[in-house]
Amino acid sequence: MLARLTLTARLTVFYTLVSAVVLSGLGVLMALATHRHFIDLDRIYLQDKAQLVQKFITETPQAQLLVSRLDELRESHHDLHLQLRRGDGETVYGGEDILFPDGLAASETSTTPFDWRDGTRQLRGISLELDGPMAPGSLVNEGQKMRLLIALDTLHHTHFMADLLQTLVLYLLAATLLSGMLGWWAARSGLAPLRIMKERAMVVTAHKLDQRMPVDAVPVEMADLAQSLNTMLERLETDFSRLLEFSGDLAHELRTPISNLLTQTQVSLAQQRDAAAYREILASNAEEFQRLARMVSDMLFLAKAEHGLALPHREAISLEREVQALFDFYDAVADEKGVHLRLSGRANVAGDHLMIRRAISNLLSNAVRHAPAESAVEVTIAQVEGATALCVSNAGAPIDGAQLPRLFDRFYRVDKSRAHPESDGTGLGLSITRAIMMAHGGTASVSSGNGRITFCLRFSGQSGRAQATFDL
Repeated sequence: MLARLTLTARLTVFYTLVSAVVLSGLGVLMALATHRHFIDLDRIYLQDKAQLVQKFITETPQAQLLVSRLDELRESHHDLHLQLRRGDGETVYGGEDILFPDGLAASETSTTPFDWRDGTRQLRGISLELDGPMAPGSLVNEGQKMRLLIALDTLHHTHFMADLLQTLVLYLLAATLLSGMLGWWAARSGLAPLRIMKERAMVVTAHKLDQRMPVDAVPVEMADLAQSLNTMLERLETDFSRLLEFSGDLAHELRTPISNLLTQTQVSLAQQRDAAAYREILASNAEEFQRLARMVSDMLFLAKAEHGLALPHREAISLEREVQALFDFYDAVADEKGVHLRLSGRANVAGDHLMIRRAISNLLSNAVRHAPAESAVEVTIAQVEGATALCVSNAGAPIDGAQLPRLFDRFYRVDKSRAHPESDGTGLGLSITRAIMMAHGGTASVSSGNGRITFCLRFSGQSGRAQATFDL
């Protein structure tokens, strides 16, 4: 049930319970201290009266006069009870009004008060051995010891303790209630920054991700939480913005082939055509379908990469051999544009053969496509800071530094018009290249300067799933 309470209610309950326990402990200590104080006062009082009786016995040898003086003592103290006994246990004075317990009478000397009840009376007494008279004619023989049993009626103490306990209980209830109210106020005031953070969080929507938690206006204990939430909101805002942009780019990329397919189909159905015309239309549609299929395949690949892309096969790969094989594939396209392909360096890495070839192919295809005529595309393989780097460089107009990191985003193009009629790419090649390098524990980067654009694949010495080896 406690788990369903609010944090303010929990703190209030805990504070109230702690206050009740502390106040109860103080009340018990106060009651015990008061009780012990009364016992000490009664002990001193009884010992004082016992000394007075001893004085009477010493100074009054005549039995009748001693009894008279003891009667006067009892009459002047109505709550005082006396009994004198000889050494043989015979009572020589008092004991008619109360019954002294056997435990008190049997003790040799009891200076610790003994409590008992006699009817409605609450009594506290002690037992002392007194010296007998020094002259004949007293209640006992000369020089014989006497035992004094003396008791005090403590009913007024009992009434006082009852009133004190009742007062303490009432005070405990009132103080606990007040403590609970103060605890609720303190908890509510202390948790006010959390309510502010809650209000800020409530206004965060998909269209309003710019809200941030007040870091400076909250206590130090909550500042880290507020900063963590702000960092999370910043990530969400960035990722959501990229998702919106990706959705727009995806819609644009799909719209063109779908529009082409729809237009050609409507035109072909508008009038009767011969078989050759239908074959031509179907061939054109097949090309658009192939483009859509590549795009869907690439998006599925990237979706898998976001959830941890595993390497299907791990083997030793010669980067030099892979690049040469791709040169043979792109040689015809490069010759058509007058672009020269060059390679320098060699190294071996470990990983999936097809995935690494695809990453290098994406960079070569991009470089050959954008390289101006009669220029060179250079592929360099080298050791850089303990890692193997494969860089593909081509001549081209410089790219703004702010746009370089975004080249690996899906469908991102520096040319916002997306006018690339000579290209049949889907705009996902560089994103796939980065995903492949992440799967191999490496990185993909791009730089622009001195009239050239360079993409580099860096294979670390130890990847998450494969160990790279180098042939120097």
